[in-house]
Amino acid sequence: MKVVKAHALGNDFLLAQEQDVPAGVDRSKLARELCGRHRGIGADGLITFADGPRGAKMQLLNADGSYSEVSGNGVRCLAAWLARTRGMHPGESLEIETDAGIKTLQLLAVEGRRLTFRAAMGQPEEVRLQSIDVDGVLVDAVTLRVGNPQCVVLGEVSERRLHDLAARLAVHPIFPEGSNVELAAVDAPDRVRILIWERGVGPTEASGTGACAAAVAAMAHGGAQRDVQVASPGGVQRVEWRDAGLFLTGWAEVLFEGRWLA
Repeated sequence: MKVVKAHALGNDFLLAQEQDVPAGVDRSKLARELCGRHRGIGADGLITFADGPRGAKMQLLNADGSYSEVSGNGVRCLAAWLARTRGMHPGESLEIETDAGIKTLQLLAVEGRRLTFRAAMGQPEEVRLQSIDVDGVLVDAVTLRVGNPQCVVLGEVSERRLHDLAARLAVHPIFPEGSNVELAAVDAPDRVRILIWERGVGPTEASGTGACAAAVAAMAHGGAQRDVQVASPGGVQRVEWRDAGLFLTGWAEVLFEGRWLA
């Protein structure tokens, strides 16, 4: 099976065309095997896709084989591969159909193997501030959907809290589908710093939808502007919240293509 690996700020994905996926294969098991860091290729998720005239249609499975509606960085990784194979130039756009709707990405720049896109991610939904009981302690969090479920805790951003609080929130009963969780600090009106615990993955270096969610929480409840830089361990992405919705700008790199022999 032909497999392509790409990453966006260290958030890495494997890409496989639908026509190359063996018929009848257990896709959850396949995702776990491919994404294994030591016995597989290693990735945060597996994207299967089918080409279309304007872009592609994709489906995403997390590293543990569980389902995900969309990934902002995953969409960008797929767009980077399509742009390379189609010879796209800055200014051109393509559409990626996901289970959270169609995402339109405009190619802004090509620098070596790094491609920068601005993606229209749609409007955030069900944004609310609520107190969540975590093992007897009430935690104030902003919950919302940006195509997938998100939970943002404003305040201290530390590895200790990530593995303690964020890990618990990701599987909290209040989220029947699980949730991506971001710890977010507003360092300046135009800058938000985050750590991410992704549903079905664990800590990741970056998250596109997580950056969008953290930006919305910071804008709605943390005094941030409507145009911010969101910094995570893997790098910085720009999030704008306009009347037309959220726009996510960042880069992706295609690393290799090869064949999975298992």
